[in-house]
Amino acid sequence: MISLELPKTCKMNRKEFIKLGSLTSVALLAIGSDVNAMTNFLHPKSAHPLAITMWDFSWLERRWTGGGYEDWDKILDELIERGYNAVRIDAYPHLLGANPDKEWLLKPVWDQNDWGSPGIIKVKIRPALIEFIAKCDKRNIKVALSTWYREDEDNTRMQIDSPEKMAANWLKVLDIINAEKLLDAILYVDLCNEWPAKIWTPYFKAERKNHDWSIAASMAWMKTSLSIMRKNYPQLPFTFSFDHYEKGILKNTPVPFLDFIEQHLWMSSLQNGEFNNKLGIDWNGFSSGDYKKLVAKAEAIYTQDKAYWDDILVSSIKQLADDAKAAGQPLITTESWALVNYKDYPMLNWHWIKDLCELGVLKAVETQQWVAIATSNFCGPQFKGMWNDIAWHQRLTSTIKKSKISDDLKDKKIVLRLNN
Repeated sequence: MISLELPKTCKMNRKEFIKLGSLTSVALLAIGSDVNAMTNFLHPKSAHPLAITMWDFSWLERRWTGGGYEDWDKILDELIERGYNAVRIDAYPHLLGANPDKEWLLKPVWDQNDWGSPGIIKVKIRPALIEFIAKCDKRNIKVALSTWYREDEDNTRMQIDSPEKMAANWLKVLDIINAEKLLDAILYVDLCNEWPAKIWTPYFKAERKNHDWSIAASMAWMKTSLSIMRKNYPQLPFTFSFDHYEKGILKNTPVPFLDFIEQHLWMSSLQNGEFNNKLGIDWNGFSSGDYKKLVAKAEAIYTQDKAYWDDILVSSIKQLADDAKAAGQPLITTESWALVNYKDYPMLNWHWIKDLCELGVLKAVETQQWVAIATSNFCGPQFKGMWNDIAWHQRLTSTIKKSKISDDLKDKKIVLRLNN
């Protein structure tokens, strides 16, 4: 059977292709004589949301014995076993853009949280990125590219002095992937994780509060960088992911230049971080003392007023879906639904975290506004208490993949990409 794809030199999407009319010589070039393939091309199957997980920079930086990611074949097979069909990773565009063949020395973001390395680490990015994407492609796991703009010993990220520079770095990443014929494995590109949070964007000098992406300088930066990306790779969906959300922000600050909204949403940070504030924790730095506060207070605060905290999460999911629907925007969430920070630790139980995450997933699929959904931001092999509950993952990923996407979104680029 001939593979159903357009020639590599063809820049058209499905709609443009069909508009050629008779689909004679061009159609046969792309499809051959396979009638079933032609039928599927003209009438693709209905799309369902992807079950996605976030492996951030851990996929590359936690490869020591016991780090969780030392055997990619093993954990990717385990990811499939749990029912996931997409993964979001850091592609390190600023480092690949500076020198794709260099061995980089990276500084840790945290020494307490279990994302990435707790100490300095050396990595070579280009060969690892290509190898990892190829392994995903072999297993039909879609790869979402993002970046946390990791700090190296020379703080190379500070060279991102314009949206043009950001785009140029990302174009080098995509050129490398394209040269290896792996572009079809890419689900989307998120030009910056949680834009414009200061922890990830120290190079962005505009004043902002609460990671607010709606300020004028932020909007101009996003528009400029994305316009460059689309000129070079029009077939790919692009976005900036956010963790700042407030009611009506998508209505008051339209972002039609984003192909979808990648919104991170946790109960603990809603309502101006009410839950986190009750704990008295540092949302970003997260010291050993903060984990002791989690042990002492977190589960008790939740269970003593469970209905209240559940309602905060459910109401926010519905509100976000309503706002996105009004804006005509699909949603993706790769970091969710309970707490931002958690790990395997003495006296920290996973059951209530999993209960909250399950609630979030079930309410998100009901809206039909999400096109890819994470079960939590702890779905990685380093979080044993969650990773080892295979039945829990299978139950939720099955629900995600069987759920519907609103017909209003069927022609969106990211939805068409699900069938690619």
